Amino acid sequence: MNSSRKTKRRNKLHKPRNPLVAPVMQRQAGAHRKSGKALRRAEKMALRKNEET
Repeated sequence: MNSSRKTKRRNKLHKPRNPLVAPVMQRQAGAHRKSGKALRRAEKMALRKNEET
């Protein structure tokens, strides 16, 4: 009964993670202040609001 002997199943090994990716992804959380574009827009909106009144 050699032909019916079961062979061991081998699990596939995953690719190792890139250690440099984790710190980069953590830095993408977002800025802690408004962007320059948002500040310019806010100034422009404030100017328009002052002109109307």
